[in-house]
Order: sequence, then C-alpha cells, then structure tokens
Amino acid sequence: MPKPVKLMETLIHDVVIIGAGMAGLRAAIAAANLSNKVDVAVISKVYPVRSHSVCAQGGSAAMLREGDSNDLHAWDTIKGSDFLADQDVVEYFVKQAPQEIIALDHWGCPWSRTKDGKINQRPFGGHSFPRACFAADMTGFYEMHTLDGKAKTYDNIKFFDEWFATSLIIDDGFVAGLTALELKTGRMMIFRAKAIIMATGGYARIYEFTTFSHTATGDGMTMAYRAGVPLKDMEFIQFHPTGMVPSGILITGGARGEGGYLINAKGERFMKHYAPEKMELAPRDIVSRAETTEIEEGRGFNGPYGPYIALDLRHLGEEKINERLPLIRDVAIKLSGVDPVREPIPIKPAAHYSMGGIHANIKTETPISGFYTAGECACLNVHGANRLGTNSTSDCLVFGTVAGEEAAKFSLSHDYRDVSIGNVLSEEKRIFDEILGSEGDEKVPVIRDELRRIMSEKAWVFRKGNGLESALKAVQELKKRYKNIRVEDKDSQFNTDLVGALQLDFTLDLSEITISAALARTESRGAHTRLDYPKRDDENWLKHSLAYWSKEGPELRYIPVTIAKWPPSARTY
Repeated sequence: MPKPVKLMETLIHDVVIIGAGMAGLRAAIAAANLSNKVDVAVISKVYPVRSHSVCAQGGSAAMLREGDSNDLHAWDTIKGSDFLADQDVVEYFVKQAPQEIIALDHWGCPWSRTKDGKINQRPFGGHSFPRACFAADMTGFYEMHTLDGKAKTYDNIKFFDEWFATSLIIDDGFVAGLTALELKTGRMMIFRAKAIIMATGGYARIYEFTTFSHTATGDGMTMAYRAGVPLKDMEFIQFHPTGMVPSGILITGGARGEGGYLINAKGERFMKHYAPEKMELAPRDIVSRAETTEIEEGRGFNGPYGPYIALDLRHLGEEKINERLPLIRDVAIKLSGVDPVREPIPIKPAAHYSMGGIHANIKTETPISGFYTAGECACLNVHGANRLGTNSTSDCLVFGTVAGEEAAKFSLSHDYRDVSIGNVLSEEKRIFDEILGSEGDEKVPVIRDELRRIMSEKAWVFRKGNGLESALKAVQELKKRYKNIRVEDKDSQFNTDLVGALQLDFTLDLSEITISAALARTESRGAHTRLDYPKRDDENWLKHSLAYWSKEGPELRYIPVTIAKWPPSARTY
C-alpha cells in the first residue's frame, strides 16, 4: 500500500475553482477577465468537456423577444418554485441571463437560428413564453465547448485536470486552501488560495434511476458541509419526467417543447387530467407526479424493466426530429432500440437535479469569507422547491460570472491565510489510513447500491413519514458499515476504487441530509411530495431549511423566504 506523503507539495493560486462544468468555466473566465493580475486555477476530477454540464440538452432560458419580459420570466420562475424562491435573487437572475446568451453567441456558440438569423427559442415546461435558447438538442455540449475554448485564451487560467479535491482548509472564518489528490500519481497536495469557488454540480447519483453522469456525486456540497457551511433546501430533489428506459439517459424537455405527447397504455394524453392548460408543458414536478400516478394506478405500459410511460414524437415527422432532436433520435435507437420517427420512446421519472445546495447569498458568498459557490452545488434560492427547465444552465452562466468576479475582487484585496498543518494531516490520515488502509470486509459497491435502493424506494417522487424514518435509520446504518470497508486496489496511480470510496463517503452524508430535511418538512411543496401531508402549508413552511454538520448528524435550522412583488398564491397550470 502506498505511504502517505508527509511533506506535501503546496501549490499557490489567487483564485481556485473546484469543478470545470458550466459554472466553473464561466467563473474562471470572469475572474481572469477582471484582472490579468489574478492567477486562476481550475481543478476538475475529469477533463472539463467531460463534465456533466455537457449532458444538458434543451436550452438556456433568457428574455430576448418582444412579447416577453423580465417580470414574466421572474413570475414563471417564482410560480414554478412553488413560491420558495427568493424573489430578489430571481429578479437579478432574469435580468442578467440575456447578456450571458449574447456573450456565448459572440464567443462562437452555434445557437440554432430562425430564418431571419436570430437566436431561436423554443417553448419549455412552466414557461409562459418560448424563451429557451437552444443548439439543436445538444445545448450544454456546445455551451461547454464554447466556454472551454474561451477559457483557454487566458494566460492567467491554469487547469488541473483529473485532480480530486477532498477537503477545504479554513482559518478563523476565512478560506485558506484545500487538499486534493492528483489522480495520475496518487499524491495528496495542498492548494493555497485567497478565494475558492465551489462549482462541483449535483448529487443525483444517490438514486438508482437518474439522468446524471457517474461522476455527479456532490463532492463539493459535502466538503462545504464538513467545513461548517450549511446546506440549504436539500429536501427538494427534481425528478425529470422523461428519463429513457432502461438507461436513465435524459430525453430533453425540448422534445415536449417541440410538440411531443406523453401517453399511457390506453394511448391517452393523460396530462389533460393533471394540467389541462399546459398539458405536457407543465412544470417537471407536476408531470413527474402525474406519470408516477399513471404507473401506480396501472395505466403504464409493461416492459422488461417494469412499467413505463411513452413519449410520442411520431407526429412531428422525420425532418423536424432530425433538425431539432437529432441526439434524442440517436440515443433512443442505440440505447433503447426505438426509432422515435416510428414508435414512442419508453420513459419514466428519473432523479435529475438538486434545488438545494451550499447556502449562499445573491453575490454567491457563503458564510466563510473568501468562499463562493455557483451552479447546481449552490443554493442561491433561484429555484425554490422546483426548477423550471432551461433555468439551470442560465443559472450556471449568470452566477458563475458573479462568483468569478466576486472571488477575483476578494483576492485583489486580501492576503493568503495560514494553512493549519493539523487539518491537513487529519485529512491525510482519513484518506490513506481510514479509507485506503482499511482492511474491513464491507465492499464499496455493495453499500453504494444499497444506498441507491433505499433512496429510490423511500425518498422518491412520493414520500411518507414512516418510509423516510426507516430510510434515515438505514442510511445511518450504512454509514457505520462504511467504516469497515476495504478498497481492493492499493496502487497509487489512477486508483478509481479509492475515488469510488471517497465519493460514497460524500453521498452518504448527502443522503442523510436529504432524508432528514424531507422528514422534517411536513407539507407538500414543489418537488417534495408528502402523501401524509398533501397540502402546501405557507403558514408554517414558507421558509428555507439549513442543515449544519454535527457529530450526531445534520442539525436543521430555518430562515425566511424573501418575498418582493409576488405573494404566494394557488399554483395551477
């Protein structure tokens, strides 16, 4: 077994960004652009263009057309959030989004165009105006390649690809740096920084059936949580209505935006019973609940992987499918054996997005000075209890920019903080002795699969108090079993077994927080549906949950929602 490096190398950069997805790359560009005196480092456990952001398909929301307005976009977002979004943050978000779309256009993003050359926009669930800017059905892929190309034009940005960040180093309320493993060598190193931006994405891999890449394990959320930053609104997990069966690969909401139908085994467009005005273009929480109800009441199709719903695109015609949804046709043929030109695509709800994340304000500042966050790992209160489709990529762009600029400004006016060798040695001991050096009889994949089964059975679209209670006990038992794991591969170089063990450690904490917050919230709001508390309760629950780390498990506290122009009202579609 490799011995830990006692005299670790220290790398020094003004601003360190953890995560090279859409938010991380946009932050890097913004920080480097603010001043060429700011030395920026971007750490990623994969190459940037392999980050999960490339999987975004449908579009990025922004007000670009006459007939639309910032207020209308804000209202759609706030209503879609089931009134848990902070309205001042939403208003800032919708105002800045158009500038980000235009910036990407200037940097070479190949947006789909109208006949007169304008950036094209399609309808999307929960939006009352077609404001989803798109590049066929590979929007995230093209946005990411555009951002990656732009970032590499800056001499003051350095990339550390295939590095795994493991912990934050804090000094008297200020961020001082972080520890990270260089996957190529297995060495642990210290990054000293004046400012750090966390942009590590979501954690839907805690579920069995998910649209997420295998790398999306919420590492940054847990690092922040263990460093003392609360995680906010973690009970709110979005289930996307159209995860392709059996792989879980995302079938973009743009397929419904282009006119696709959802049908049950009777051939009925069943959304007329749940959202008669919006039909298939209702928000994702409503559509996912409708699909789950259809399946549970026996109106789903029967297949070798269980019951499912069908997404019917046949009436769109081959020409339109090839123009607007080429990726969808390709993955359906290759991974489900279904050509959507000729037959419906088998789908069902899949874990897709975390509305919750690292607690931060409108400037992306966390309670730790010099520590910022953006993207899906952050919770700035834009999305509340349910995110509207195409708002996530715009969120990454808008608040990635904010985080990059704020971190750069902070770095120009502050010095480096002291790095406690005690904290570093403690992290080194955790990784090399307690995890890699453990000789127990528990297997990481077994615990991981059991965790995903528990979350999928007890904390899915519909939840009950007794199910959540049993899930919490089960996850806490898995945390005990984790202490007795054995990492089979003891080599230093590219030890993916060790990476898997570290990721499992992070997701166990995140699962415990998600269940605890869901159990405490005795109402149904947005994506959090309690069958034993089926109504929204504004009197008692119009507030954000905060989960703080403690030895006994997450400690929950609450803060109010910011209401500006739009008081809560009935949410109908």
